[in-house]
Amino acid sequence: MTLLITTWIKFFVLFAPFFVVSMFLSLTRGDTVAERRSTANKAVLAATLAALILFFFGSPLFELLGITIDSFRIGAGILLFLSAISLVKEGIRTNAQVPDTIREDTSVVPLAIPTIIGPATIGAILVYGSELHGVEMLFGLSGMLLALLSLLLLLHIATRLERILGKTGLNILSKITGLILAAMASEIVLTGITGFMNRIGH
Repeated sequence: MTLLITTWIKFFVLFAPFFVVSMFLSLTRGDTVAERRSTANKAVLAATLAALILFFFGSPLFELLGITIDSFRIGAGILLFLSAISLVKEGIRTNAQVPDTIREDTSVVPLAIPTIIGPATIGAILVYGSELHGVEMLFGLSGMLLALLSLLLLLHIATRLERILGKTGLNILSKITGLILAAMASEIVLTGITGFMNRIGH
């Protein structure tokens, strides 16, 4: 149960929920309530499918490419750290760009990919999926799905959140998320370096 809660929190932070909410509000400005709900459902569904593929096929991909999990931890951690710096430094303004022209459907691109499932998120999901085995994988998968469900709930109440918190409040929460992501990234990198050094030692 502890692993479930821990994984849920990790993935929830990893998906940068308040940044996603800000992007969602920008992309659906002027849409009806029904249209916003539909966009949120499609976006999270697309993100879930992408996350499941990454979660289950991380290890075979590493074997196919001849990449060790420790090497990928270091690379993914660095990428996640850069993403965290961007969130802390620039807040909700620069992580993804709102299209100048109105798109027919923004639920998959750019909302699901790359806003929810971006390069740094892809790397982290691959790492977590490869680290967990047996019962741990079941808890990890459940935590990831709970995080996506939590994100969906936030998107459904995004308008209320904007009314309560305002853009400044969302920006502050986005920066706090960035700080936590930086700590997670450091942990991933240090784990990769430790594993790499242990292999050299043996």
